[in-house]
Amino acid sequence: MSYRRAQSPGVTDFFSVVTHQRQPLFQASENIQLLRTAFHHLKQRHPFTIAAIVILPDHLHALWTLPAGDANFPTRWRLIKEYVTRRVAPIYRQARSRSSKQEQAVWQRRFWEHQIQDEQDFEHHFNYIHYNPVKHGYVSCPGGWEYSSFRKSVQAGVSAEDWGSQDAIAFAPNIGHE
Repeated sequence: MSYRRAQSPGVTDFFSVVTHQRQPLFQASENIQLLRTAFHHLKQRHPFTIAAIVILPDHLHALWTLPAGDANFPTRWRLIKEYVTRRVAPIYRQARSRSSKQEQAVWQRRFWEHQIQDEQDFEHHFNYIHYNPVKHGYVSCPGGWEYSSFRKSVQAGVSAEDWGSQDAIAFAPNIGHE
């Protein structure tokens, strides 16, 4: 697979974002739509491109490229998390561990970030994102997972339709912070 990261001249980062106590927030399709809407609204005010993304029931992974000179991904994640938290059903916001501080409990407080170093690093993370639903046993091949950018990468000629369906994919040891 070959992929050019020249979509934007900015820096590309890999992210893992996890729900609070791994609650399966994204098993509900309305919550996935809510997350998509959050991304849509945010990208209008704070542009960035998404090279790859996968949304699993309790976490998501993404590769973002921000505009040149812009490294403010923490604000973007804060705004996405706030958007979802304010609009998600109350059942997802309950947690004793945070009630004393009057905090909502939808997301883990932090997220994992890794700045992509080169084309090989990009490819490893791009593949990791798309193979993640297989790794977790949700599907037998990346194309079987609906909430992933894998199908778009196939349509764009970046990935082969049958990629990851025959053999387990090996990844660099520094990937997989979930």
